[in-house]
Amino acid sequence: PRPAVVYALIQQGLHKVFPLGDPPDYEPGPEKSIAAIAQREGKDPFAVLYDQMLELDGRQLLMLAILSYTEGDLEAVREMLEHPDSAFGLGDGGAHCGAICDASMTTFLLTHWARDRRRGPRLPLEWVVRKMTRDTAELYGLRDRGTLVPGRKADLNVIDPDRLQLELPQLVFDLPAGARRLIQRARGYEATIVSGAVTFRDGESTGALPGRLVRGAQGA
Repeated sequence: PRPAVVYALIQQGLHKVFPLGDPPDYEPGPEKSIAAIAQREGKDPFAVLYDQMLELDGRQLLMLAILSYTEGDLEAVREMLEHPDSAFGLGDGGAHCGAICDASMTTFLLTHWARDRRRGPRLPLEWVVRKMTRDTAELYGLRDRGTLVPGRKADLNVIDPDRLQLELPQLVFDLPAGARRLIQRARGYEATIVSGAVTFRDGESTGALPGRLVRGAQGA
């Protein structure tokens, strides 16, 4: 049964379970794991786990690093990001939206990888922006967007780089039949513009919906 599988993953992987914190820390050192804290404090690991879940007025989340964290850092991920044949992106059709929040990955690339990382090399900001815009557009044949030049689709974000920060994910129950999903907001996006129309201002929707369904490759 699924709950038993999840319990086994946690029980056998407490050395890779970390308090997420606010702001979230997605590259914690091994000394910050539940197992390491329990060993230092001479406590039962699950007692530490439950105590941590009560932090931040009960809003604390725990991160279970299942893949790409064997060495206790994100160096393997950096190597994959920098590989010339890799593409930046992820999507599972919402299959795990109650356990994983992928919506923050683009902001994380700008904050952690280009600005804040301390446990390894950072990535150049201009490379990060290109990876998410031009490179992705070209990969999928969307040749009418991805660069800020005359004649291209006017889609862009206006960002305050000093204020850009991910917030702690929140669990909401707004899917059909009251199903749950994790959402994660970010500060520092001053405006989101689609086809020249401002759709979000300071993280709040303006009500403008200029987007349309895209089918197949788009010409330059």
